Amino acid sequence: MDISVVIPLYNEEESLKELHDWIRKVMLDNDYSYEIIFVDDGSIDNSWEVITQLRSEAEQVKAIKFRRNYGKSPALHCAFEKAMGDVIITMDADLQDSPEEIPELYEMITKEGYDLVSGWKKKRYDNRLTKNIPSKLFNATARMVSGIKLHDFNCGLKAYSKSLAKNIEVYNDMHRYIPVLAKNAGFTKIGEKVVQHQARKHGKSKFGSSRFFNGYLDLVTLWFLNKFGKKPMHFFGLWGSAMFFLGFISIILVGAKKLYDLHFNNPYQLITDSPYFYISLTMMILGTLLFLAGFLGELISRNSPERNHYRIEKELY
Repeated sequence: MDISVVIPLYNEEESLKELHDWIRKVMLDNDYSYEIIFVDDGSIDNSWEVITQLRSEAEQVKAIKFRRNYGKSPALHCAFEKAMGDVIITMDADLQDSPEEIPELYEMITKEGYDLVSGWKKKRYDNRLTKNIPSKLFNATARMVSGIKLHDFNCGLKAYSKSLAKNIEVYNDMHRYIPVLAKNAGFTKIGEKVVQHQARKHGKSKFGSSRFFNGYLDLVTLWFLNKFGKKPMHFFGLWGSAMFFLGFISIILVGAKKLYDLHFNNPYQLITDSPYFYISLTMMILGTLLFLAGFLGELISRNSPERNHYRIEKELY
């Protein structure tokens, strides 16, 4: 199979028929063998009924329905496991991504040898204040931290080689950082393509302003796990040892000062009356706790067996 088109969705009943027909036309015009995998992320409208009708009309339509809303990352994770195409293309269901981009994305993967191609919505039709400006700040930070020179990390329109899609784990809200996950997994040929962005035709955006704050937290998490995930003692042990050592030296200095004053009959105060004693003691305690955290981190695998376990209500395959 040439292409798997993966479409996560939540309450997009009005767009699905038009999107399906548009994708189908592009595939037939280019003579691609394909499948379309809809992932219904717990929609409460008639999205699943529309998908079921599309399936009855076209065997290329496949679908997964979650029992409740989990988010985009779980939807992509489950679809990537099922996808059969040599190239996997993801796009949003709101008709803001154009299927006309598919042939060029496919060529960049199959002929130019890219592992991942991310769309860049150079001209956007979103609200400038609430989306465009925060998005630019977010992407600038992601470029600085990851070292990957992409303009739009969070663009839903992306193309992946089958090998990449099968070898990365998209969990929590890490769909924003799939290029970073790919780089960490050893897939270094990552490119981008300017893509057409269209105004939303139906409904309203499902994303709130909290996603920008959450995105920064996820970026910090991803950086930490990539750098210290396998060896947490390298982080916690280093800082724990440093804090304990500084606290220990400080207590020795406080004690030495009192002994010095006693020896030369100088006025002195009790060690416990000195604020430096409590600061030093606190540093030693915190240092010990950090060291223990690193030790426990070495013993406990960060890969929970339940992390990517989602309750699927129905499937169409």
